[in-house]
Amino acid sequence: QMCKTLVLGASLKTNRYSNMAVHRLRAHNIKIEAFGLKKGNIGDTQIKTNFGEFQNIHTVTLYVGPSRQPEYYGEILQLNPKRVVFNPGTENPDFYKILRDNDIEVEVACTLVLLATDQYI
Repeated sequence: QMCKTLVLGASLKTNRYSNMAVHRLRAHNIKIEAFGLKKGNIGDTQIKTNFGEFQNIHTVTLYVGPSRQPEYYGEILQLNPKRVVFNPGTENPDFYKILRDNDIEVEVACTLVLLATDQYI
């Protein structure tokens, strides 16, 4: 799958958008990885707590607020994804600039909406 996605900020709580995104991405047969602060599973997707386990990531979809994003800048840049999707509530112009300076596409959009409207890929 060309569009292997890392859900950054994946939550075990079923009412969280990050949790729904994992389910929806899987339903669309998109290969996914999940990073969160707590280990566990969302369906058959394991939440990992170590960035070292991720490779060949095409898209990072962010569910971490702007105040907590700086601690992940280095890891995200190291993954060198094709794009980063900023979901509602994660908008961060400082980070957009850093990503664009590194030739990483910035998409400010809701992953769930992109999937529902077939605009994700």
